[in-house]
Amino acid sequence: MAKRTSDFSQLVSVSATHPLLYVVRHGATEWSRSGQHTGRTDIPLLAEGEEQARATGLLLANIDFSLVLCSPLQRAQRTCELAGLLDRAVIDTDLQEWDYGDYEGVTTATIRETVPGWTVWSGICPNGETIEQVSTRADRVIERVRNESGNVIVFSHGHFLRVLTARWCELDPVEGQRFILDPATLSILGWERETPSIRQWNSR
Repeated sequence: MAKRTSDFSQLVSVSATHPLLYVVRHGATEWSRSGQHTGRTDIPLLAEGEEQARATGLLLANIDFSLVLCSPLQRAQRTCELAGLLDRAVIDTDLQEWDYGDYEGVTTATIRETVPGWTVWSGICPNGETIEQVSTRADRVIERVRNESGNVIVFSHGHFLRVLTARWCELDPVEGQRFILDPATLSILGWERETPSIRQWNSR
């Protein structure tokens, strides 16, 4: 995990043509703790997840955003609320988690009992989304962000945000497998001159 910092305002972009994208995964839920794939099942945060969300909100206290985007699922909206930004949030269905289809609520270990070596990155989710479909949603979010003149924050979900990070960095969506993202962590996607890059990752 990246080193903890309490002043993310130091990383605010100085160029209006290169805004930063602040990325927040929702806080812990019962299924995030158990490792069950949680796509469109609308489950609440645990008390632990609510505390995590409040702590993340403290990191955002001195930062101005031109746009706040949030998944419609309650675990993301509650995280956004506890971080102090739900009253400004625009709900964006593109920020929903990967649709796992028949694997909803199932752990990777259980899936591998019948599909050896399966991962969401290399396998398929029967009756769910393909990685290409998730990537298309991520690309729409990125386009929306880059049309803003100021910094943007999104509240969303682990696998989706990992795909979004890969696409922000102009990588194949499967490279999202390299970006481990814990509940209620804050990351910042930005720029190295004109090159999209990661400024801060997986911090709380």
